[in-house]
Amino acid sequence: MDAEHFCQGYLNLKPRDASLVDLILLLFSAELEQRRFVDCHERQPPRSFGYRWVIFISVIAQKVLFFLRKPMAIAGYALEMWLNLLSSNGGFYMLLINVLKGRLVIPDRSSATFTSVVGYSDIRVELDAQVKPNDDSRYYASLSLMAAKLVYENNAFISNIVKNHWNMEFLGLYRFSNDYQKLFSVQAFLHQDKMVNPDVIVVAFRGTQPFDATAWCTDVDISWYDIQNVGKIHGGFMKALGLQKNRGWPKDIDPESEPSFAYYSIRKMLRERLQNNKEAKFILTGHSLGGALAILFVFVLVFHKESCLLERLEGVYTFGQPRVGDEQFGKFMERNLKDYEVNYKRYVYCNDMVPRLPYDDRNLFFKHFGACFYYDSFYQGKVMKEEPNKNYFSLLWALPKYVNAYWELIRGAVLPYIEGPDYREGWFLRLYRVIGLAIPGLSAHGLQDYNNATRLGSLASVPQAQDLIQ
Repeated sequence: MDAEHFCQGYLNLKPRDASLVDLILLLFSAELEQRRFVDCHERQPPRSFGYRWVIFISVIAQKVLFFLRKPMAIAGYALEMWLNLLSSNGGFYMLLINVLKGRLVIPDRSSATFTSVVGYSDIRVELDAQVKPNDDSRYYASLSLMAAKLVYENNAFISNIVKNHWNMEFLGLYRFSNDYQKLFSVQAFLHQDKMVNPDVIVVAFRGTQPFDATAWCTDVDISWYDIQNVGKIHGGFMKALGLQKNRGWPKDIDPESEPSFAYYSIRKMLRERLQNNKEAKFILTGHSLGGALAILFVFVLVFHKESCLLERLEGVYTFGQPRVGDEQFGKFMERNLKDYEVNYKRYVYCNDMVPRLPYDDRNLFFKHFGACFYYDSFYQGKVMKEEPNKNYFSLLWALPKYVNAYWELIRGAVLPYIEGPDYREGWFLRLYRVIGLAIPGLSAHGLQDYNNATRLGSLASVPQAQDLIQ
């Protein structure tokens, strides 16, 4: 890949080109540029064993995911169909009765009732009635969380909830390809909230689907780019958003001849909507991978000097977002977020492992920026510069994480009796929490706890958030 004309430096991994011999040689040789699956351009590339080991793990993980793509998709399809089959027929016993009576209801994947695996982990679809539109600080976070949750669903499901439950205008669900894998890898939906003044358009990016190997490859790809010397940026996320081979980020593309890239398509829709509504603003949101795409969307707007859009951007609200760049990139973003008066709130629940990845250490350079809105397992929150146990794997934190995982399982059974039936956890989520006993922090990434945090959580030191950004 020839990226010199748009990058000061880059590391691009091509796992499909890596043989077993190539991978072994990588571990024993510091000459990265000699490996055919490593495309590297930097003045002084790190050559330590630790750095090469991280590349090795990233490539191995992607090759395994390539191999498991179809089995994972089949498993996800079967699980979703089973969950919806149970729901459509009124539970397991009614399912048996309907089979015997010949009245079995087969779920339609495109219907407004068909729910994703992620949706079954938290079945709530109504907005928090306790949070009013005039309470900007809480309302935007609550609305963003629900949008970030809803974007995992199909078009009919989202349209029904936005129109008939939220009484808002549904602007469409969209899927986008990228220039590297030629696969649909990004999903986003837009809706307009006219209950607030001024109107706000919400753009929600979908996070990683549990059985989508392509999305997982995006997560574990540690390729990076330093575009015009603003700092190193996560290459996997940039590729998903629309970074192009040999071209980088041209300011404009021909929509008739170019593929449907997420950044350019969403930017075009926002331009048109905001042009027709001079007072409206917009917010960006996403969970997990979706959160990374949301904040990097802002970076590309800054890179292209899209002042007209940036001045209309109210805020970016992410939930369980992984790291997206290095310290230099973080400082660049903080300056621009401050200049354009953009609220950036990065929510982290307790031991969620995803915000603690990729690592912030001497082998990897990734570092969060802005204010962290951190909530513990009692949903008590505080504004911090960085979440505790920043790199997840730590002997010091091992025992507390396991104890907390057991507490979360118990809390899930008790909470409905304290807060009401809206906080009841189904058998599927309880099973997910049981798995979380073996891998603490896995179940903490689910949307149930982020939803609870926005509804029940108390937050201390909110005035400190802007100070942390500055």
